[in-house]
Amino acid sequence: MMFNPELYDERMQSVCGELCMERDQMEAFLFHKVIALGKPAFGICRGLQLFNVILGGTLYQDIPTDMEAEQKIVHQQKPPYTNLAHSVHIEKDNLLHDILQTDQIQVNSYHHQGIKTLSDQLVAVAIAEDGLVESVVMPGYSFVLAVQWHPEYSYAVDGYSQQLFAAFVRACSSARFKSPVQDITA
Repeated sequence: MMFNPELYDERMQSVCGELCMERDQMEAFLFHKVIALGKPAFGICRGLQLFNVILGGTLYQDIPTDMEAEQKIVHQQKPPYTNLAHSVHIEKDNLLHDILQTDQIQVNSYHHQGIKTLSDQLVAVAIAEDGLVESVVMPGYSFVLAVQWHPEYSYAVDGYSQQLFAAFVRACSSARFKSPVQDITA
């Protein structure tokens, strides 16, 4: 499912993909609740795009069609998704670098949309060789992190994917995030 381009003031192109406005609305509602409660948030693929769109950024509706880059990367690899498709440069001094302790990793890639204009509430912390944003954090929050790749596909064979999930679980388990279950529909 792709984000409705109306959410970032663009007209839908034929290459955009299938939309579900109800899903967009539900995920936006949940994201705002998580942020308001100060809970950890970890976005994967559409999650990175969600964080960006909900916070005022825009997307390439179709990277091969819309994105101009000197170096082209295939962002929609064929299975198996445990294979690593391209490298990502990680900036220093941020949550992602603190977790992975490296400046570059290889990632899988299975998406045709990506960040076009980054929200001013996010910071890009990892970039692909073609310039596409591959990871963001939200300053002022201890664990709001999103990645464009799919660590859930490669966690069984990739130590970096395992580290991402372990860090998220640690953040969620932290005493400062433990609170009684609340009715988030209120």
